[in-house]
Amino acid sequence: MKITSIFAAGLIGLCGMASFASAEEAHPMFTPGDIKWGAAPKVLPAGAEAAVLFGDPTKKGLFALRLKLPSGYVIPPHTHPGFEVVTVISGAINLGMGETVDRSAAKPLPAGSFFALPPGTAHFSYFDEPSIIQITTNGPWRIRYLNPADDPQKSQ
Repeated sequence: MKITSIFAAGLIGLCGMASFASAEEAHPMFTPGDIKWGAAPKVLPAGAEAAVLFGDPTKKGLFALRLKLPSGYVIPPHTHPGFEVVTVISGAINLGMGETVDRSAAKPLPAGSFFALPPGTAHFSYFDEPSIIQITTNGPWRIRYLNPADDPQKSQ
């Protein structure tokens, strides 16, 4: 009986270690130098770079996506079907609300800033300096441009 209890405890411990190993693989960690940048999704205007840190923005579920945006980059007024949760990693984003671009009404948000917009919130952004932002939300991630002519996918 005592040997059976010790064996069962050992087996439970091994299962816990196997779960820990699986969990470790499911929890990626990156230092800035480890991040692999590539072309941004085609739903964004040309010129941005992207790195998916976690999950898949095209599928249902949580994801983390970093965007590297050059100086002068503009994302025209648009909405998202889900929450947009953004952290400014470096540089600054100028965030404006509404269906038209009014730069005088945009709020500059420097590195370290955070914002979360509810689904369907019309907004635009522009960047006066090279910047990196991180979007962490649930996929699938979509952008609906208020002016269809602004949609990079429709102009190709």
